[in-house]
Amino acid sequence: MLSTAAEREEAAALVQDRQRWLILHGMPTPARADVPARFREAQAISAGLFEDGRMLACLIPEHDPGLGWGQGPCLFLGSLHTLPGQSDDLTRLITLWAADFAARLDLHVVRAEALARHPLDAEPITDLLRRLTDMGWDVRGSGTGRDGDRVVRLQLPAEHRPGLRALISCQVNAPRPAPDRSSA
Repeated sequence: MLSTAAEREEAAALVQDRQRWLILHGMPTPARADVPARFREAQAISAGLFEDGRMLACLIPEHDPGLGWGQGPCLFLGSLHTLPGQSDDLTRLITLWAADFAARLDLHVVRAEALARHPLDAEPITDLLRRLTDMGWDVRGSGTGRDGDRVVRLQLPAEHRPGLRALISCQVNAPRPAPDRSSA
């Protein structure tokens, strides 16, 4: 969990670096949300993936039964960003961790959204979706995401992975249910 102002600022900087990278590579970035600001908020429940003291990824894990898509409660990976220049191995590790963490929380699925301003069968999203489905994610269609952008909806079955603890020292607290955004 990101608990200090310095960790939250590092996460915000990572998000800004990722957004710059996305823009340089012609990929979409959120149009309506100030994502770096979310990580700076002291009350935000955010987490980071660190290796040797260096943050490689950050996200906002939520227990969110009210996405408007998918059935039942889930672990929702909000605002997931990886440090630019990292391999798919980092995304694979996050995928394995998320499936295990959801299972430990007695949730059956993990859900996430990825920006998709183009049809799902067009580049650049097709390459990303191919890699994610190879990792076990299911594409659940597209639509308007939580922040109003067009997204592809992703779902991953929860799965206990006790051997993963040898690779990851998980210090993420169980997320609280997310506030109801339908009234916002």
